[in-house]
Amino acid sequence: MAPTRRDAEKYKEDKLTPDQSADLVLQYLKKQNRPYSATDISANLKNRVTKAAAAKLLKDMHERKEVEGRAAGKQIVYHTFQDEADEASTETLRDIADQTSKLREETSSLKVEEKSLRVTLRQDIALVPLPELKFAIDGLRQERIELVERFDKLQSGNLKPAGVDESLLVSATHKKWARTASARAKIRDELWTQLVDVVGKNRETDLKDELGLGF
Repeated sequence: MAPTRRDAEKYKEDKLTPDQSADLVLQYLKKQNRPYSATDISANLKNRVTKAAAAKLLKDMHERKEVEGRAAGKQIVYHTFQDEADEASTETLRDIADQTSKLREETSSLKVEEKSLRVTLRQDIALVPLPELKFAIDGLRQERIELVERFDKLQSGNLKPAGVDESLLVSATHKKWARTASARAKIRDELWTQLVDVVGKNRETDLKDELGLGF
């Protein structure tokens, strides 16, 4: 159905001016009190401010020293200025943002590697030498240990107590990686079932011992 005149008038009324858009973005950052990229802000504001407009507004506000901005991986995140009493909290937020960005990049890399391993196991599982298979498993196990250690450091008591928002962010990130670990375990079980079908059920226990598997 074509837009009615009433719809057009409503759109015109709802359309924000550049100043209104800037105020909306700034108020959102103040309310949330943690770093966000232009993409996240636009999405969280239901696209009332487009991604391109948000990026330009944030860049301008940063140049005017109205907000702080810094690189986080391949994107720039912005947040409002903090009082001296909140400097420790701000530093914690920066660390979390950096960790999150790095983990996202590592996730993408691991997904590509995981897909490649699944294809290899499905098509040529009978031809893969056991030493190579053991090497791949050891590599994935070491990556998992490193990721768990990073999260343990974020949640350990060695860091200065964070605020509610920071705690929620860490908790959400931890849950996300817990789901990822669960998904990887499911894929592992599926691949192991396929491997056992090839080598035979009677070799399952010996094969686990040979590869050093503990599941």
